[in-house]
Amino acid sequence: MLAKVISCAIVGLDGVIVEVEVDISPGLPSFTIVGLPDAAVQEARERVRAAIRNSNFTFPTKRIVVNLAPANLKKAGPAYDLPIAVGILLGSEQVFADVTQTILLGELSLDGSLRHTTGILPMVAASHEKGFSTTIVPDADAREASLVEGVKIIPFTSLSQLVGYLRGEIPAPEHESEKVDEYPPPDTSMTDLAYVKGQEHVKRALEIAAAGGHNVIMIGPPGSGKTLLARSLPSILPPMTNEEALEVTKIYSVSGLLPSDTPLMTHRPFRSPHYTTSNVGLVGGGHWPKPGEISLSHRGVLFLDELPEFGHSLLEVLRQPMEDKMVTISRAQGSVTFPSNFMLVGAMNPCPCGYYGDPFKECTCSSSVVSRYQKRISGPFIDRVDIFVEVPRIDYEKLADDRLGEKSTKVQARVKDTRLRQHERFKGTRLTCNAEMTPAEVREFCQVEESAQSLLKAAMKQLYLSARAFHRVLKLARTIADQENSDIIKAPHIAEAIQYRPRSLL
Repeated sequence: MLAKVISCAIVGLDGVIVEVEVDISPGLPSFTIVGLPDAAVQEARERVRAAIRNSNFTFPTKRIVVNLAPANLKKAGPAYDLPIAVGILLGSEQVFADVTQTILLGELSLDGSLRHTTGILPMVAASHEKGFSTTIVPDADAREASLVEGVKIIPFTSLSQLVGYLRGEIPAPEHESEKVDEYPPPDTSMTDLAYVKGQEHVKRALEIAAAGGHNVIMIGPPGSGKTLLARSLPSILPPMTNEEALEVTKIYSVSGLLPSDTPLMTHRPFRSPHYTTSNVGLVGGGHWPKPGEISLSHRGVLFLDELPEFGHSLLEVLRQPMEDKMVTISRAQGSVTFPSNFMLVGAMNPCPCGYYGDPFKECTCSSSVVSRYQKRISGPFIDRVDIFVEVPRIDYEKLADDRLGEKSTKVQARVKDTRLRQHERFKGTRLTCNAEMTPAEVREFCQVEESAQSLLKAAMKQLYLSARAFHRVLKLARTIADQENSDIIKAPHIAEAIQYRPRSLL
């Protein structure tokens, strides 16, 4: 007998509806799965067989063929266990039910219980878009699935419980929909700027970067506080909107990194990969393309400590995602696109020993070694960074001072006000902050007064700024002007933006 059950697959970050067709016919006992399944799907044969038997149902000793359609789409992961098991029970007439308008998702354990499955949120969202009103998921994934409004979520803990529902023996344990805006605020236990001693000019640069979403590179000797400053940056970023939270949650759900007790990512990501990471680890990819560190830091911060140690090729692959805010990974089977709208924060020493230009400790590197070290970062990469700031060593008096600096909450309030002005400016567009402006928006929104234009012209000639660097100076000056609630970019705004251009590099 033929049975049909509906499930879902993940392609990149999007769900695709999959029809699970089960045919049970007379013949020698066999169990075949077709439709481009990967190893995890092929192994579903043993999981499904054991789960059905251990749930006190009969596994048919006939010829069983399972087709996962469309056949030209590769299927990966164990989410097809539950639909295959239900299809076998329907095809062997142990269950009589109409499930043509229901999506089934879930991995089975050998005892028939349902386990957590990755990618639940995008799959439920895809089923809702395709008009399916009901989705059956493991109980562990009910909260994540219920983030999609307008879908009836029915969670189960085991295959036997699901069969009891399909037979009409038990009522549907429907899960109440959870609204995104009702989730508690993000954790506030992040590093606070108040505990960073001194470095007031660096804190000012980080505030500007947070207010406009600009990229930052900090240069200074070892132990000057670069890493601590970078780790405090998320504490001054504005909270994510509901749309941003769902975007980030989708990425972490597909990657299998969503905490079991946190169905919704409410805090901005902070990713700090080691410089020995690979291109695939940083950008994403693999045989089955998965998001890399730049996508995992979407709407958050990507911190690259010891920036020159990452190597030339690794930094160069960041250039396109930094500009386009997305990365496309192409394979023979097709291509997938992952979002990568992140703030880049880099930290580096001025030379291999770390003390080039230090007024107290002598540098042991030759000039050629210093030049070669600094040139590991290419000109095109530097062009994509808005703020370069020096982080000098901290004096004893500042370190020994018991007084705390300005708290992150106060800085965050100013950053939120600045972001609100930008949201009003970009209403009706896909832009969320000044750093995302294209040359067309720069021309429209970055009005410069006459005295500031002459200053910008002089800087272009003396610093040999490229067209991209010119636009980045204007975008940075626009953020500084927004902090002062000024509609026109004035000379002091341009002057401060110019001083953040690199001096010693290259």
